[in-house]
Amino acid sequence: MRTIQIKYPESIPAALNLSPESFEEEARLMLAVKLFELGRLSSGQAADLAGVPRVAFLLTCHQYGASTVQWDDEEIKAEFEELY
Repeated sequence: MRTIQIKYPESIPAALNLSPESFEEEARLMLAVKLFELGRLSSGQAADLAGVPRVAFLLTCHQYGASTVQWDDEEIKAEFEELY
């Protein structure tokens, strides 16, 4: 497995009231969420990148404003057709 290193000032985790380890874990999760949201990674790939189980990853996405389900207009119309 490859590793990416990102330099950051020590003041950032402190400003967020996080330990450096917690900050790094959250940064990795946020990267995974964004790549998933953009459709660049599947949910399984993103979960692997984040280092969490797939279900836990999917349940966490909403905390970062990312939808886990993407419906097109036809799917939405078909889903709610009976209501009208």
